[in-house]
Amino acid sequence: MNDRENNCKAATIPTPQLLSPQNAADLLHSVDAFLFDCDGVIWKGDKLIDGVPQTLEMLRSKGKKLVFVTNNSTKSRRQYAKKFQTLGIEVSEEEIFSSSFAAAMFLKVNDFPREKKVYVVGEEGILEELELAGFTGLGGPVGAVVVGLDQYINYYKLQYATLCIRENPGCLFIATNRDAVGHMTDLQEWPGAGCMVAAVCGSTQKEPIVVGKPSTLMMEFLLKKFHTNTSRMCMVGDRLDTDILFGQNAGCRTLLVFSGVTTQSSLQDPTNDIQPDYYTSKISDLLNLLGA
Repeated sequence: MNDRENNCKAATIPTPQLLSPQNAADLLHSVDAFLFDCDGVIWKGDKLIDGVPQTLEMLRSKGKKLVFVTNNSTKSRRQYAKKFQTLGIEVSEEEIFSSSFAAAMFLKVNDFPREKKVYVVGEEGILEELELAGFTGLGGPVGAVVVGLDQYINYYKLQYATLCIRENPGCLFIATNRDAVGHMTDLQEWPGAGCMVAAVCGSTQKEPIVVGKPSTLMMEFLLKKFHTNTSRMCMVGDRLDTDILFGQNAGCRTLLVFSGVTTQSSLQDPTNDIQPDYYTSKISDLLNLLGA
């Protein structure tokens, strides 16, 4: 790439703003709903990030809708609501949109035949959401393979998923997300669903239908539920290639936080072409900057 092309590229990518008292107030007044990622934004593993409950409470007191949009497929919406409650935050199932739910809804809206079964490389969250949508995750014939985060992945699961996709005519290959890593604990990043998805891609030589962020499939269900224009929403996340890109693809404002995967140096890396509208250390900065 020559200097002219570099200059043109730089001119087309907006420069993100560090969150300040002025633009935080402007952001608050310009949106009706905040969409939050969970891992690295609300919590790390099972530990809340400082200031989260107070920040959410402040936003609710100002009449803002709160929605939690997570790529982690290990839990269903019911299980996530229980986790929030355990951590001392009241969140209803209707406010949670997980990639496990998105996988089930993708099959439902595309009229996946009820007599066909779904093979899952993943955990209880996917199975529960499939069951709620009326699909069976065991047995055969298999018409779809759903791959998500699976802490118990093994060679047999990969082989059976590969067999179904390669040998069953028309078998769908669905990925909940392609996150490379995630926070299973508050101290370390662990391999994410993207590792499982990559293995199946490698063995089948096929690319999946991705239903989690940055795909806007979850946004379609969210819009039906909340009837809020995406231009009046702000997506808050810790990942550029999923959370921020999801918000941009849907036409939302975007706020990147450094409490999870992305660092300021990676945001400012010259090779990075995904730029949020705003960035800050953690979501409780909103509370502090607004003096609420």
